[in-house]
Amino acid sequence: MLGKYIKRHIAGYIAGVLVLFGVDYLGLFIPQLTGELIEGLGGQNGLGAITFTRDDIIRSIISILAVGSGMALGRFGWRFFLFGSARKIEMEIRNDLFEHLTTLSDRYYSEHKTGDLMAYFTNDLNSLRSAIGPAIITAFDAVVMGAMVIAKMILYVDLKLTLIACIPMLVILGGAIWYAVKVEPMYKEINDTFSDMSDKVQESFSGIRVIKAFVREDAENRAFDVTNKNKMASVLKVAKANSVVWPTLEFLIGLCKLITVFLGGYMYYRQTITLAQFVAFNQYVSMLVWPMIAAGDSLNMISQGRAAVRRLNEIFGATAEITDTGKDSGITELSGGFALNNLSFAYPGTDMKVLDGVSVSVKPGETLAIMGRTGCGKTTVASLLLRLFETGDGQISFDGHDIKDIPLDVLRSSVALVPQDNFLFSDSVQANIAFGTRKFIEFPDEKLSMALINKSEDELNKYLDRQMNDRCAKNDELQNDLEAVEEAAKTAVVHDNIMGFPKGYSTVIGERGVTMSGGQKQRSSIARALMKNAPILILDDSLSAVDTDTEEKIIDNLNRVRQGKTTVIIAHRISTVRNADHIMILENGRVAEYGTHDELVALGGRYARLYEKQQLEKMIEEAV
Repeated sequence: MLGKYIKRHIAGYIAGVLVLFGVDYLGLFIPQLTGELIEGLGGQNGLGAITFTRDDIIRSIISILAVGSGMALGRFGWRFFLFGSARKIEMEIRNDLFEHLTTLSDRYYSEHKTGDLMAYFTNDLNSLRSAIGPAIITAFDAVVMGAMVIAKMILYVDLKLTLIACIPMLVILGGAIWYAVKVEPMYKEINDTFSDMSDKVQESFSGIRVIKAFVREDAENRAFDVTNKNKMASVLKVAKANSVVWPTLEFLIGLCKLITVFLGGYMYYRQTITLAQFVAFNQYVSMLVWPMIAAGDSLNMISQGRAAVRRLNEIFGATAEITDTGKDSGITELSGGFALNNLSFAYPGTDMKVLDGVSVSVKPGETLAIMGRTGCGKTTVASLLLRLFETGDGQISFDGHDIKDIPLDVLRSSVALVPQDNFLFSDSVQANIAFGTRKFIEFPDEKLSMALINKSEDELNKYLDRQMNDRCAKNDELQNDLEAVEEAAKTAVVHDNIMGFPKGYSTVIGERGVTMSGGQKQRSSIARALMKNAPILILDDSLSAVDTDTEEKIIDNLNRVRQGKTTVIIAHRISTVRNADHIMILENGRVAEYGTHDELVALGGRYARLYEKQQLEKMIEEAV
């Protein structure tokens, strides 16, 4: 999975590594130049007259400044190339991950918690970015810089002193690697507890009304406290390990420096090495400490990155149960007629049939009403018409075409659904109603979008504002047509409610439409579906939260605006379905009764009994 992204940005990685090599190479000259300058200022033995002339001193200072400037410029360069490439890869994977998740079926989301999926977009991608960015730098320094420093110590100072200094360094290296291996499962535990905590927070805030209604605040607080303590305990494991390992490593580093100072000083006293070599050697030892520790850090980050890749591969490896088998069929539009032919269905993982041998044929422009007890399969029919699940035995056809032979975008753009849960986004009322026809601004090309990444937030916002203004002025399709939105809202009998909001159609509603009443959400969802103006409209128990007078107005409006278009109404009230061309009563997944309103009343069965009951209830309400 990761290889294709790195291949895309391989040029940036090569450039970054080359610049990093140059920085490390330049860094080798700082100790040597410093040592030579100190020796020149203090004499051959550090006690004699200054042997450097004024020009020598100026030349040494300029050399040190030049090397330092080159290193500073190089550090900017490798950060730009390596960190920039890692950030771009992170962005591309996040986009692809989001896109892939949108292709997966409802079943996948029923088996995976939202909080866990959110952890992939945060912790896992951060770990992956560290593995393909900072880890490369530390690994390169650990190997290349370490080798170059040791070679410089041997060639410029002394082989024997270098070997002695490397002994404690090897201990530091071994300790860092050992620690990286031991701490890997601890980081996995941190990711798991973070995932649990994210899911707990997301679920609690989504259900905050239920929590308050059942006075469960204290219980939820205690439950979150347990989850939070588990997260803290997993983090403290790493903190405790760090509190032991890093001080130990620092002690060994200090011991190593003490040994080199003692032995180097002794060799300088015996005039085996010069003052410049002694000063340079101590700086080289300090430079060597970083690669030793960096080796463990890089292994640690790579281990976390590998764990993240495995988790991400699990998602990318998940295949969509619904595939676009009809994308090459040439079907470009549907008129609205459909048929269920001996349709049977059982949800994946179960053997119990939700639908069993259901058959019905609906012509374009007709209305089909589906009624029945809770759990009889009404909503399942709506899901199957949208091909959210694959049909079992039997067949669904539109305009004579098998549903599997119709491109998914053609099928789903031809069907407007008002679902039971009436999900609304945390956006303006206008944006929610216009959701199905809303246009989004896209960057003109990839190069421009990449260039904008480096701009400040203010510059980016100004650019987006200009793009919005320019495109709206040139192309009416990019505007959220307020008149069309208002017309759809009026048809759904929610316009007056919206105008009563503080900012009318510009009012931003809460998450999942929490600031709206149940009836307002239902009617806003109906308006959103009507904006789509699709050949087929499915109302899945979408009038249950409105009173009978409002329901009657909506039904009359639908009959007016939906002339010539197909409508499927799933409902419990007779008043909602009585004018339908086809009324199908489901019971235990089978068609118990079928016909028009008059035919079913004359039949004297379940529909007739329900009709009489609801008529009596209406008479009692009117009498009261």
